[in-house]
Amino acid sequence: MVDIERANQEAVQRFLNSQPVLVGIGKALDVIPGMTPKTILHAGPPVTWDRMSGPLKGAIVGALIYEGLAKDENEAIELASSGEITFDSCHHHNAVGPMAGVTSPSMPVFIVENKTYGNKAYCNLNEGLGKALRFGAYGEDVIKRLKWMEEVLGPALKEALSIVGEIDVKNLQVQALMMGDECHNRNRAGTSLFLRQIAPGLVKSSLPKEDVAKVFEFINGNDHFFLNLSMAACKATADSAKGIKGSTMVYTMARNGTDFGIRVSGLGDRWFTAPAEKIRGLYFPGFGPEDANPDIGDSVISETIGIGGFAMAAAPAIVQFVGGTVKDAINYTQSMYEITLTENNAYRIPYLDFKGTPTGIDIRKVIETGILPIINTGIAHKNPGIGQVGAGLVNPPMKCFEDALIAFAEEYNIE
Repeated sequence: MVDIERANQEAVQRFLNSQPVLVGIGKALDVIPGMTPKTILHAGPPVTWDRMSGPLKGAIVGALIYEGLAKDENEAIELASSGEITFDSCHHHNAVGPMAGVTSPSMPVFIVENKTYGNKAYCNLNEGLGKALRFGAYGEDVIKRLKWMEEVLGPALKEALSIVGEIDVKNLQVQALMMGDECHNRNRAGTSLFLRQIAPGLVKSSLPKEDVAKVFEFINGNDHFFLNLSMAACKATADSAKGIKGSTMVYTMARNGTDFGIRVSGLGDRWFTAPAEKIRGLYFPGFGPEDANPDIGDSVISETIGIGGFAMAAAPAIVQFVGGTVKDAINYTQSMYEITLTENNAYRIPYLDFKGTPTGIDIRKVIETGILPIINTGIAHKNPGIGQVGAGLVNPPMKCFEDALIAFAEEYNIE
C-alpha cells in the first residue's frame, strides 16, 4: 500500500526547500530545451490551432510577424494553420508564460535555477499592461516593443546581471509579501526590489546612457515587470516536486484560454483538463463580461506554490484591481488552508501574525471540502488583436480534481 502522507510530506518539503535564483537572461532558442526556429510555446495544457482561444491565436499571429515568419495577419494565420509551426505547452519545456504565454525563438527569457535541486525554469520578459502580445494584441506598437525588448532590454539585463551577480528571487518574493504584494496581480514592491538589485549593473554596463535611461523608465513604468521573473521562480520550485510516487499534491496548474489543466506529483506528466471558467472581475471602461475570454495563462503557477491568490491577505490593495473587499481577500487566504498540506516557512503574511501562506494543494482535500483554489488574474478580450479588458478572480473546474483523484486511485490500486 502506498504511503500517501509520507509522499506528500516529501513533495511539499521540496516546495519549502527550493531556492530559485536568477542566473541569466538568454535567447529562447538558445536556452529553452527543445526550442527550434519554428517552435511557438504557449500557456496552459497542450492545444491545437483549431481549438485555440482568440487571445492565444492573436498572440501567435503577433509572434510570427515579430519573428519575420509572416509579414501580416493573413500570412500568419495561413502559416499557423499549415502545420509548419510546432505549437507546444511552455510546461513541456521547463517554461511558463503569462496570459497567452506565447514564447517564440528570438525572445529574451529569464533563466532561473533551483539551487537546492538543480532544475531550471524559463519565462519571457513582461511587456506591460494593456495592448500586449500576451493579451492577444499584435499591432505595430506591440511588435516594435518586442523588438526593443529583444535588441536592448534583454542584452542590457544580461550584462547588468553579469556585473551584480545572481539574484535570489525567493528572497525578493518574501520581501514583496511584507510590502503589500501577493506576487501575481500586485507586483509593485517586487518590481521595485528587482530594480534596486539590478540598477548598479545597469549603471556600470557598456550601454549608451540613453539606453540605460530607457531600461530604467520601462521597468519603473511597468509595475508587473517582476511577475514574469517570479513565475520562473515558482516554476523552478514546482517542478522539483514532480514525480513523487504516491503524492496527491498538485505541482502544475495552467490554462490556455480553452482548457484548464492540472498535473499531480504522483501521476507525473499526465494532464487533467476541463473547460476554462469565466472570470469574475472588474472591467476597463467600455468592456464587460460579454467581451471576456475564459481563464488563460501560466501565472497560476503562483497559486500552485502558495502565493498569488493564496496570499491575498498580504495584499489588501489587490481588491482595487480584482474586486471585492479587504475582508474578502483575507477570507480567500484563510479558506486555502483547508485544501493545502502545510504553511509556508518563507512566504509569510504580516496581517495574519506572520503565518505562512497555505502551500501544497492536495487533490483529496479539494474533493473532500468542495473548496477550489482561488486565483486572481487578468482578463483578455475574447477576440484576437484587442488585449486586456480587466482583472478578477476565478476558480479551476472541479472536474480536473475529480478526474485526477480517480486516476490516482486506479494508478495505485486504491478502492
